[in-house]
Amino acid sequence: MKTLSSFAKKALIGAVIASGLAGAVQAQEKYPSRPIEIVVSFGPGGGADAMGRKLSQLLEPVLKVPLPVSNISGASGNAGLTKLVTNPADGYTVATLIALSVSSWAAGLGTAKPDDFTIVAITQNSPSMLFVPMDSPFKTFKDLLNHAKANPGAVKVATSGYGTQDDITLMYFNSQGYKLTNVPFAKPAERYASPLGKHTDAIYEEPGDVAQFLTGKQLRPLVVFDDERHASFPDVPNSKELGFSISDLPNFRTVAVPSKTPKDRVDILAAAINKVMETPEWKKFCAETYSCVTKRYAPAEAGAYVKEFYVATQNHLKAMKK
Repeated sequence: MKTLSSFAKKALIGAVIASGLAGAVQAQEKYPSRPIEIVVSFGPGGGADAMGRKLSQLLEPVLKVPLPVSNISGASGNAGLTKLVTNPADGYTVATLIALSVSSWAAGLGTAKPDDFTIVAITQNSPSMLFVPMDSPFKTFKDLLNHAKANPGAVKVATSGYGTQDDITLMYFNSQGYKLTNVPFAKPAERYASPLGKHTDAIYEEPGDVAQFLTGKQLRPLVVFDDERHASFPDVPNSKELGFSISDLPNFRTVAVPSKTPKDRVDILAAAINKVMETPEWKKFCAETYSCVTKRYAPAEAGAYVKEFYVATQNHLKAMKK
C-alpha cells in the first residue's frame, strides 16, 4: 500500500505538471496556426455570402492561413450562429452576424442575445429600401401605400423572414393603417427574383444585394428607410421626410466570435479585418454593394452598436403592441 501511495502521489504530481505545461503551450501558441472557418449564416448568393467570401480571399494573405467558408443557413441566420457558439471559443471559428439575426432575437426567435458574442468588426452597413419592378404600377411609395390602404393585404412584399427588420418594418406600416403582406423567402436568389416573376409586388432589401437588378433596369427604389436620402439615389425620398418613424434599422453585417474568445485573438482578427478594409479590393467591393463603412469600430464599440440596434428593435416592437 505504501508503494502504491507513493506511485499515486508521483502520478498526481506528473498530471499537474503536464496540465501546467499544456496550458503554457496553449498560451504560447502562435495564433493563428491553422485554418479559420468562416461560417456564413445565410445561403449562397446573398450579401452575407458575398461578404464572407471576399473576406476569406483578402484575409488569407494577412493572417497567412486558409479561411474556408461554410454556408449554414436557417432561422434568420441563427442556425449558423448556433454552430459558432457550440464550437470552441478559440478564434478558429468566426461567423457573419448581421442585423436580420439581431432583430430576430428582439422578436423572440431563439434564445441568443448580443452578450453571447464578441463583435470583431462591423464590415458593412446600409439602409434598407423598398424596390419594385420597373413596370410596376406604383410610381411612388405613396402610390403603394394608398393601394395598400384601399386593399388591405393585397400588396405582397418579399422579405428575408419573420422577426427580421423587414418584418418589423412591415408591422410598423400595418400599425399605421397600411396592411402589407409579408412573403418570406429563405433563399436570397428566390427573394430577389420574386418581384420580377410577379410573385410579389415589392422587395424589402438593401441596394447592394439587388445591385445587378438596378444596373439592369429591372428594379427601381421607392423609399429609403433612413433619416437622409441615399447618396446613390438622391431622387428617392426617405421615410423620415415622408413622416414615418422607422429609420433606425440599418442592415449592417459584422464578423463575430463567441463571447469567451480570448481578447488577444479577437484583437488579432480585428486588426486583420481593419487592414483588409483599407485595401483597394475591399473598397471597390463595398462601393459596388453600397455598403462601405467609413468608421473603423473597435470590438467594444462594435458590440455597443449591435446592442443599440437590438434595443431599438425591441422599442419598435413594444410601441406597436400598445
